[in-house]
Amino acid sequence: MGGVPARRIRADYAVSGRRAIRVTLVAAAGFYLFRYGLGRPVAATYALFAAVALGGLAKIPGTGRQRAATVLRLLPVCWLLVAVGTYLSVRTWSAVVGMLAVGFALAFAAVGGPRPAGAAPGLQLLYILPSFPPYDPGTLGERLTGTSTGLVLFVVAEALIFPEPGPPSYRERAADAVRTAAHDATLLAAPPYALTAPHIREAWEAGRSLRSLTVPEAERPAGAGLRDRALAHTGLATRTLLSRLAQLPAPPGGRPGPEVSAVLRAVARLATATADCLGTGPSPVAPYEDLVRARAHLSAVSAGPAPAGDPAPATARAPDFPPAVLRRHAAVLEIADAALAMAPAADLAVRGRHAAVESAHGRFWYAGTWAPILWWHRLRGHAGRRSVCFQNAVRIALALTAARLVAGVDTLPHGFWAMLATLTLTRTTMDETWHTIRLALTGTLAGALVTAGVLSLAGTDTTVYAVVLPAWMLLAFTVGPVKGVGWAQGLFTVLVALVFAQLAPPTWRLAEVRVLDVLVGSAIGAVFGLLAWPRGAHDELRHAAELLRRAAEIVVATGASVAGGAAAAVPSGASGHRSLQSAVVLAESAYAQFQSEPTPFGGAARRPAPRTVDWQATLMAGHHTLWGSERLLAPPLSGLGSVAAESVSGLGDRVAARMLLVSAALDPGADTPTGRFPLLDPALVGSVPEPPGTPRLYYATVSWLDSLMTDLTRIAQGGPEAGPGPPAR
Repeated sequence: MGGVPARRIRADYAVSGRRAIRVTLVAAAGFYLFRYGLGRPVAATYALFAAVALGGLAKIPGTGRQRAATVLRLLPVCWLLVAVGTYLSVRTWSAVVGMLAVGFALAFAAVGGPRPAGAAPGLQLLYILPSFPPYDPGTLGERLTGTSTGLVLFVVAEALIFPEPGPPSYRERAADAVRTAAHDATLLAAPPYALTAPHIREAWEAGRSLRSLTVPEAERPAGAGLRDRALAHTGLATRTLLSRLAQLPAPPGGRPGPEVSAVLRAVARLATATADCLGTGPSPVAPYEDLVRARAHLSAVSAGPAPAGDPAPATARAPDFPPAVLRRHAAVLEIADAALAMAPAADLAVRGRHAAVESAHGRFWYAGTWAPILWWHRLRGHAGRRSVCFQNAVRIALALTAARLVAGVDTLPHGFWAMLATLTLTRTTMDETWHTIRLALTGTLAGALVTAGVLSLAGTDTTVYAVVLPAWMLLAFTVGPVKGVGWAQGLFTVLVALVFAQLAPPTWRLAEVRVLDVLVGSAIGAVFGLLAWPRGAHDELRHAAELLRRAAEIVVATGASVAGGAAAAVPSGASGHRSLQSAVVLAESAYAQFQSEPTPFGGAARRPAPRTVDWQATLMAGHHTLWGSERLLAPPLSGLGSVAAESVSGLGDRVAARMLLVSAALDPGADTPTGRFPLLDPALVGSVPEPPGTPRLYYATVSWLDSLMTDLTRIAQGGPEAGPGPPAR
């Protein structure tokens, strides 16, 4: 079995077996009820294929109850697809145009998250089924009756047969991680004012538990709505908070100032209240306001002496602190900022528009935006050739359209099977598509031989097919998902023959037609897999290095704005920030698809970066650039002294230069220099001389740039994502 442990195989069979039992019971019950009980072969066909579409072909994530809820919400969509497919099928041109539009829309729905993406193949099948003979809109009532019966039975079976325990929700995971942050902040506020190695490891594990790859698909907050956006924001802010807490250095001299301890205690109280809020407790309004006041006090204390020309009185400023103390103050203020982003995000995730915590952060732009507009933002963000969701939708829509055109023009027998082959065998990379087609054709040929033998022996005796169908269906849906596409195609070839043999007098030539249709569908899938973005997410993830180039631009602009003060300030909502935000969104979707794709075929002039690149660090560098820039450019923005301004501007330029070098290493161009250049400059991190008399803003900027260098270090060093290391950022 290719070295897969037997225990894992048994577990896989158990999972697919439970699903196979549910699908078999529903499909057989609906089919036999209408075919033999009521004498309605059309309704019988649609009842069976509705269960097969949403239960077998679709890959809706989650437990049985979660899948049942998803299918129940999709019922109106299923009715619409069957009705539209029925009326457009009467003419080839309208069927082809409809296939192009519907195929693209269903595939592009993947931008809505794992559930729409998982349901899309099943919905495609429900539209394909009425697009072929008999072209009889008069049977629409029977078609809808069969579809509804199959789906309702499927919903009941998913909810009641073999109920599965649900994994912890993302809110529960976030609450646990926030409690860890509260505990760490409490420890940092008391002697010895530092975290031990076990506590740092615990913080890293808590942050890692919120990374998308460790969260079941059904629990990921990937939707476009307000609550999903806010919950994703909560996880991001919590991971940042845990990282900042774990990296906080010990206080110089062994004791922090009372203002630092007050901020850390306020962070701990706010984190505890936020965890309670995620468990449907009250909004953390009072702790949030307490931290705002504590942060403001520490910011005022660490403001330092007034730069030249500053009208603020000397009494409003604290005595000079040593640079090491000011650096730690800046790090504590970043901890406070992360907590102040986490709390309102959690409140929005739980209460939506009724959230009580009012944040001044512009990053919560979606808080007062209506759901249709939020969906429009999501769709518009992916409506371009750089989006893997757009690429996949174009690829599958064109392939299905071509298959429908060939089936309509050439009157391909059982052209439905050709489109089904195109749908199931087209992959996101050409390499994977070709590998899948080879296995599928082998399996189909084997299945065709079995089919020809069964049809020749049983002839027109439908009793044989009726008896064998449930057992074969159970076998197909149990073994196919575990053994792979070759077995699945072979078993399904026999399955469809057993079904159609009960609907019309069969001959052994049915097996020949099945092979022909799979061959046609495979060829079409291969052609469009080759023509439309044949490398899939591998190319786009390599291009995700562009977000580092966007980030470098923002680093330079932010450094110049901080150095120049209000006169040179750039609004945080400027186009550069929007471009980086768009680049991060596209890179995140490419990264999600990248995890499921095999290593691409070789021989290309430009090869993608290896899998050892920590792409998560690349994405987090984009987020940290946006967050830090917005924070530093928040008014009022006072200028630095000339020496401090020159220092921070120069440091920003050097960090941006290293971003560009790392970006070039991830996405080398044809004329990229091939010499050995150090991607990292050790002199950048922690060794910048502090000019005397610098204000807090200088140290806040240096702390932000240091955090970006930490991200760049992880990107440049690479390594397995799941390995030990610093807290997930």
